[in-house]
Amino acid sequence: MKNPNKFSVLSAAAACLALSLTACGSSAPEKSGADGATGSKPVTLTVGTFNEFGYEKLFEEYETLNPNVTIEHKKAATTNEARDNLTTRLAAGSGLSDIEAVEVDWLPELLQYPDRFTDLTDPAVEGRWLDWKADAAKTADGKLLGYGTDSGPEAVCYNAELLKKAGLPTERGEVAKMLGGTWESYFEAGKKFKAANPDSAWFDSAGAIYQGMSNQLKKVYEEEDGTVIATENQKVKDTYNQVLKASAEDGLSAHLGQWSDDWASGFQTGAFATTLCPGWMLGVIEGNAAGVTGWDVANVFPGGGGNWGGSYLTVPTQSDSQAEAKKLAGWLTAPEQQVKAFTAKGTFPSQKQALESSELLGQTNTFFNGAPTGQIFAERAKAVEVTPFKGTKFFAINDAMQQALTRVDVDKTDDAASSWEKFVTAVKSL
Repeated sequence: MKNPNKFSVLSAAAACLALSLTACGSSAPEKSGADGATGSKPVTLTVGTFNEFGYEKLFEEYETLNPNVTIEHKKAATTNEARDNLTTRLAAGSGLSDIEAVEVDWLPELLQYPDRFTDLTDPAVEGRWLDWKADAAKTADGKLLGYGTDSGPEAVCYNAELLKKAGLPTERGEVAKMLGGTWESYFEAGKKFKAANPDSAWFDSAGAIYQGMSNQLKKVYEEEDGTVIATENQKVKDTYNQVLKASAEDGLSAHLGQWSDDWASGFQTGAFATTLCPGWMLGVIEGNAAGVTGWDVANVFPGGGGNWGGSYLTVPTQSDSQAEAKKLAGWLTAPEQQVKAFTAKGTFPSQKQALESSELLGQTNTFFNGAPTGQIFAERAKAVEVTPFKGTKFFAINDAMQQALTRVDVDKTDDAASSWEKFVTAVKSL
């Protein structure tokens, strides 16, 4: 699931969590645990998610299959909003949903507090997920604190009407060839587009492009032992400079903060021709570009493969119904249900069996000009060769980086050099 990030500073609650969850709130409550009986008593389960998981109809199906269960869905608008809610209530020791969705970028923060989450280890789910997906939710002693939902293999979505106006190829295979396999070829195509169509930008946001590029680095901000390398990592600084050159010097950016109202409106006004798109982005684009024709998906991603986002379902130990919550989380993340979620909202499965499903591979998307999205994102998933290491400070450092990019690309209050210095200061303060 995606990562609509407002690039905001960390909330007080989040800072409290980062410093010491125990010091800020009560100790982990004693509950009945995840191995109790299910199906015998009426129970209401609350499920906290964010953005679009594609679960609305699945909740109805589960209630039909399990008449004793009523589901209340609490959906946050953004991942930041969900994270702030979770960290605040986790520190307070009460108020969390029975199931809480967690985004991969802030999962490492929560793994520091395994006693706050139910161990979901179960023989019934062994081998269900891609290894890297399951491993990311495990503690050092092997506890499984989250069931994987989706993954985010990336392609490039494009507005064919704008490419046509610029005299460039519009058919998805030809577009993929034009974009090529490197970031340099992607930016060169953008220069040709911009020269022919100065009224629109090539891409939406420098922050979005950086996200795609940095997710191809094995180490970004931290070593495995926790050493912060963000400001000394030459690959990070090179990526930062390359993105901002494309934005500020080459004029390829629409200068829109991703997830802002102006960014959403840009899909209606033709403000940009391309945007990087993991599977979960398809529903976002379709929603923002409702009534607009021409959007399509090219089976290509600059620099090889890349994965952006993906989420997990956790069961906090605050829950009074951990066994029922675990059962529901297990059902929602089963291959059959994740294929249905992909059909509903484009959230691409992380389950091995789902990736081989003929139902998944045969899916097309009418809004995206009938693109064979099942096949495209399955191939994009196979192209992912690097999974970046994300330590406990990843989210906070990445938030500081996005603010650095925004100062140059969107706010235009700094140049690349001065904004980098502010990034360095921000990282040192963490």
